[in-house]
Amino acid sequence: MDIAGSVVTFVITWWLVLFMVLPWGVRQPDTPDPAHADGAPERPMLLIKFGATTVIAGILFTIFWFVADSGIINFRT
Repeated sequence: MDIAGSVVTFVITWWLVLFMVLPWGVRQPDTPDPAHADGAPERPMLLIKFGATTVIAGILFTIFWFVADSGIINFRT
């Protein structure tokens, strides 16, 4: 897999994992502020979620790269 394909695969994997990680630990406030949306979380913890997304996407990408590079699954034919 060339560098461009690797970058594209990692970015797509990262975004997919981000959308799976975003709902983790979301709690709505007991008394919502009228200036905020009703579904806005109390503490979104985005930096922690971005870090978890990067680690999980890195692991998934590494597994995908080994499978593609070893020839277990041939994506060219």
